[in-house]
Amino acid sequence: KKLKLLASHAVASPFPDFPHPTPDEAAEVHALLVSTHPDIAPEQKTPSESNNSARTCGSVPNVLESLIGTILSQNTTGRNSTAAKRSLDDKFGRNNFAAMAQAPKQEVVDAIRMGGLANKKAGVIQNILQEVHARHGSYSLQHLAGPITDEAAGKGKLIIAKAFSDEEAMKELVSYGGVGPKTASCVLLFCLGRASFPVDTHVFRLSKLLGWVPSRADRVTAQAHLDLTVPDELKYGLHVLMVGHGRRCKGCKGGGGGKGECVLKQWLRARK
Repeated sequence: KKLKLLASHAVASPFPDFPHPTPDEAAEVHALLVSTHPDIAPEQKTPSESNNSARTCGSVPNVLESLIGTILSQNTTGRNSTAAKRSLDDKFGRNNFAAMAQAPKQEVVDAIRMGGLANKKAGVIQNILQEVHARHGSYSLQHLAGPITDEAAGKGKLIIAKAFSDEEAMKELVSYGGVGPKTASCVLLFCLGRASFPVDTHVFRLSKLLGWVPSRADRVTAQAHLDLTVPDELKYGLHVLMVGHGRRCKGCKGGGGGKGECVLKQWLRARK
């Protein structure tokens, strides 16, 4: 079902007649959020071994670690998911995927309990590890990452030679049980350095506020639409800026009723 949905929206939006966002609208919101949140770096960074993959939405070089960290970050706070990843590493050893896959499920559950939904996430992680090994003969998804070119060395920028297209990488990632388009998109964006636009709770809420998706859109169809309409060069910056703004701004928070001032609301009023 996931693969069929992806294939249907790979080259055409689920809302082909919906005209927003235009490239100019995306650029204006990007510039507005950069000025509003100057501490949020909108430039794509090279994944680092020193990162906690759950805290950074998978910004680590190891693709399988990125995927596991992103799963741990689902439906919980950054603090809890960070602690869960550290606990998992302490219990089994960082990236000791064989030990994680072969351990009794309860040991994995106990290791990540502080991250929430531990029983479900433990099952997803172990099933993915076992499936990866069954398909590829090793606990690795590095075939999805192309080699970093010499031009990128030492310059803090991620430049890769694509061994797999974005569509092929997305297709493999979502083929694993428990991996949806948003999780796969995070791996593409933060680990593989691809032009992808994950739609989480904050991005979805702000996209509706901005009128960038129709009212009938859900998160999956919103991501499919925005991935095709947001310019590639703005995807990373817009994602991190919208997530940051969504967490900080009381004027557009869903839980607070959206009362109060918000630069995005002001921008909308000015355009009207």
